[in-house]
Amino acid sequence: MSTTVNTLVASDLDRTLIYSTAALDLRMPDAEAPRLLCVEVYESKPLSYVTETAAGLLTRLAADTVFVPTTTRTREQYHRIHLPGPAAEFAICANGGHLLVDGVSDPDWQRQVAARLADECASLDEVRAHLLAAADPAWLLKERIAEDLFAYLVVERTLLPEGWVKELAEWAEGRGWTVSLQGRKIYAVPQPLTKSAAVREVARRTGAEQILAAGDSLLDADLLLAADRAWRPGHGELADGGWTAPNTHVLQETGVAAGEEILRRFGLAATPPGA
Repeated sequence: MSTTVNTLVASDLDRTLIYSTAALDLRMPDAEAPRLLCVEVYESKPLSYVTETAAGLLTRLAADTVFVPTTTRTREQYHRIHLPGPAAEFAICANGGHLLVDGVSDPDWQRQVAARLADECASLDEVRAHLLAAADPAWLLKERIAEDLFAYLVVERTLLPEGWVKELAEWAEGRGWTVSLQGRKIYAVPQPLTKSAAVREVARRTGAEQILAAGDSLLDADLLLAADRAWRPGHGELADGGWTAPNTHVLQETGVAAGEEILRRFGLAATPPGA
């Protein structure tokens, strides 16, 4: 171990550490593009990538810290990802709805989450019904429920009316829900369902003395604020809104290059000077 403190690293995955072909944002000449490693296959086709340099950085980071993949993905979607390095002992799925321990959802955490949702916000059924009533079939491609915890729509962004997402967010806020637009997906997530709450639970169990975090979307904001030090890439929902916080470093890099730089910053922050 090269660290002198017990460091927990909690990172969002999609468009933070791993990138689809559409999100790679390779701006350099083809001959100068980095070599890529596929880390996810979906329906027999490669889907998500990291650079080979990032793969090496992540392998070292996972060996020296408590590395916790922290995602809005469902458990099934998360298990498609095969990150370099040792398997993570802890992972957070469904935006904090599931805390995985060695790949299995912790039942005590599930009960805590269910109790908070019942007490603090409107029901999933109510929100889903509103989503379907408000959406226009002209631009709605799919509607999905994730883990019986939250809902999301897949939309044709070019046809989405201006102001529609803002109106939905205002309606949802009054019912204890948060709305986030990420690519072609519009998420409606209960406000008590947070990545930060699950990360704090992992920190409690591991005795972490330092929390590092990274993320690109509105659903990552609470995670970044909960960390001692955090980073966000130069792209994404937070970048589009100019979101900042005293503990959060704004990177200039975008696309897969940002994922590599985030891992580099994690490694430096987790390693004491002179180590």
